[in-house]
Amino acid sequence: MPSSTVENYLKAILRLSDESPKEELVPVGKIADALSLTPGTVTTMMKHLGKEGFIDYQARKGVVLTERGRSTAVQVLRRHRLIELFLVEVMHLDWAHVHEEAEVLEHVLSDRLVERIDEMLGRPAHDPHGDPIPDAKGVVREDELRKLGDCVPGKYQLVRVARDEPEFLSWLQSQGLRPGIGIEVVAADSFAGIVEVRVEGAAESIRIGEAVAGVLGVGPQ
Repeated sequence: MPSSTVENYLKAILRLSDESPKEELVPVGKIADALSLTPGTVTTMMKHLGKEGFIDYQARKGVVLTERGRSTAVQVLRRHRLIELFLVEVMHLDWAHVHEEAEVLEHVLSDRLVERIDEMLGRPAHDPHGDPIPDAKGVVREDELRKLGDCVPGKYQLVRVARDEPEFLSWLQSQGLRPGIGIEVVAADSFAGIVEVRVEGAAESIRIGEAVAGVLGVGPQ
């Protein structure tokens, strides 16, 4: 089983790969920034991961996950997201504070225990933040979502929150904004970067800036 350090590297590369155009190498500098490490430290680890068959490392160009590396990273992601949901649904922890707990637990839970959690939760499709949970075979169901900031007036469902800072999530919750809630875009001012929305069941609308609207993924209601 890979060490927790190796798993963290692979998970970071997976995330950066998914954010980049297909077939594009992930620069070492981006990995260093994502993990708050020096490029030299990351380069040393990239050479090690390359020898272990987790990545294809091209000096001064970047890296790409091999099939083995991607499979390992996806399973870490699966454990993380199932743990987050377990902590919210079973342990009743606040969704704003489960990310850091899952960061620790994702490296120590066995595959057998993760499978039992998945079964207990009813094979869920999403974690508390709306991110898709890979199945046991590593298949990730991709939702067709739009950023709230790109929406025209109409009714939608909030599906995903792409930021996990506790303070930010707590603020969203105070506004009634959590994955699964219905919302109505009342007005959108693209020049000012402001979206006015009404949360399902609320009497008054709220105004959201582009920084927030850009990390909220919505789908049809």
